[in-house]
Amino acid sequence: MQFLHGAAVFLGAGAHLLVGVDGTRDKARLLPAYDDSRGVTAAFNRNLLVRINRELGAEFDPQAFDHQARFDPQRGRVEMHLASRVRQTVRLQGRVFDFESGETIHTENSYKYPVAMFQQLAHSAGWRSQNHWLAEGVDYAVHALVC
Repeated sequence: MQFLHGAAVFLGAGAHLLVGVDGTRDKARLLPAYDDSRGVTAAFNRNLLVRINRELGAEFDPQAFDHQARFDPQRGRVEMHLASRVRQTVRLQGRVFDFESGETIHTENSYKYPVAMFQQLAHSAGWRSQNHWLAEGVDYAVHALVC
């Protein structure tokens, strides 16, 4: 909502915006996409800790965290977490962070909006739906919006 509203304000009246939206809310299809068997998504998620170490001087051990993907049906989103495998302490810019075993760092939310829900959200943010196209065989749509 904030992004769409900000884009409407920035781009102004008469602006056009194309937005791709995943509308899948089927947990059985979502979780394998966000927790793939090859570990690609897990490596991507753990790379956040590598970058925090490099760019902010932290002391995270990325291998001491497990990647977790969860679906929250009430909020219509997939949540990505890094769960501490052990009790540990991490230092970051003079601060100390204690993690219990199993405690998580919430790293990402990926919201899923069926067509009608996204159109309502876009309208609330100042956009009008001009058209939308659905991908064949999947719950994915591209929306053409006008401000």
